[in-house]
Amino acid sequence: MSKDITPIEKAKEGPSGFIKAISEPLSKYGWPVWLVYLLAAIGLVYILNPTAGVFEFIPDVIPFVGNLDEGVAMMLVIMGIVEITEGKKYRAEKKNEAKAEPPVEAE
Repeated sequence: MSKDITPIEKAKEGPSGFIKAISEPLSKYGWPVWLVYLLAAIGLVYILNPTAGVFEFIPDVIPFVGNLDEGVAMMLVIMGIVEITEGKKYRAEKKNEAKAEPPVEAE
């Protein structure tokens, strides 16, 4: 008899793939930190566009796809915030691991 996993037991295993993807810094996957910050700044400027449409890539009047550009810009801002908060922790851990490794002796 196979063991059925209830949703509560599955939640105890860890976060889902989507939550894990948006909560890990992009620098962990090899993205340069400066690029993540630049994209976040561009996304923030796009969202806070005071002229309401000068930089509009997809017009909002198009059904279903009109707000995709704002969604992408918001995801860029979220990734920048994650990089600021979690990226510092990740880089500090990586630096500590590099210091803790003993040098390899040549034979």
